[in-house]
Amino acid sequence: MPAIKPKPKAFIFDIFGTIVDWRSGVATVCEHHFKQKNIELCPHTFADAWRAKYQPAMEKIRSGNRGYFALDILHRENLDQLLAEHELTNSFSETEKQELNKAWEKLPPWSDSVEGLSELKKVAIIAPCSNGSISLMTRLAKFGNLPWDCILGAEIANNYKPNAEVYLKSVAAIGLNPDEVVMVAAHNSDLDAARDCGLQTAFIPRSTEHGKGQQIDLEPTSEWDYIISTIGALAAH
Repeated sequence: MPAIKPKPKAFIFDIFGTIVDWRSGVATVCEHHFKQKNIELCPHTFADAWRAKYQPAMEKIRSGNRGYFALDILHRENLDQLLAEHELTNSFSETEKQELNKAWEKLPPWSDSVEGLSELKKVAIIAPCSNGSISLMTRLAKFGNLPWDCILGAEIANNYKPNAEVYLKSVAAIGLNPDEVVMVAAHNSDLDAARDCGLQTAFIPRSTEHGKGQQIDLEPTSEWDYIISTIGALAAH
């Protein structure tokens, strides 16, 4: 008979894709800048290509081949590479490149996120457990009215998910045991890593995170502790 898990005292969340729509947010900022420069480049395609450099950049740090750098820096390095690939390096001033990089601070929450988090906050601690830096998470929360109790994640551990340190140091930072905390994500791989660390898990599908043709994370791939359709459903549990 499986052990009865304790009532959750905290819920920690993946952010990019789970709480906010990174693709449309980045595309909106890029579209604005492209129009100003008369650049005929699909902003959603550009956002996808920028995001595609995300995991390889973090893997250099996870593997120990590079020291920790905040995601803001990695995003900027990836942006510079992408602009060079499109022969657009000289099309933007340094100030404009900085503004482009701030696209990641201006991502709209999914329609259920703010209300659901507000309800959940009444019964438990809520916090991001993201690969984003504290600075990035703070500005994103201000932009989207995300009502966090605190900010956890990569910068707490000086490493990136799915490295176990990120989950365990985030849990330790709020003085709880892993089995008292639920990791909430739209990505099965994130939940796999969290469960391996002893956390409870909740899966929420975001079927348009990667656009209308999305083919991954459309459904749970394991028996997670909670499988929900909205963030608010966790408060109901």
